[in-house]
Amino acid sequence: MMGYGGGLGFGFGYGGLLTALGCVAVVVGLVLLAMWALGRWDRAGSAGSVPASPAIPSQPDAMGVLRLRLARGEITVDEFTAAKQALEAAQ
Repeated sequence: MMGYGGGLGFGFGYGGLLTALGCVAVVVGLVLLAMWALGRWDRAGSAGSVPASPAIPSQPDAMGVLRLRLARGEITVDEFTAAKQALEAAQ
């Protein structure tokens, strides 16, 4: 007597496998579409990375570092002025 499904057993044949793969593909497609619509897709094609802020360059120059340290309160205005004069003298 023949069983139902006749594939991988327990009624889960190749048709069921293709249906499961199709469902996974639809879910992945919907997630990628949502990420693209929300702007979480960078230009390199990988998902989830945060784009660099245009206000803070990835490798700031020495004056940029001084400005950031002053803004964060790591150095005083006097220390900033002295370091700025030293940088200008070195150029």
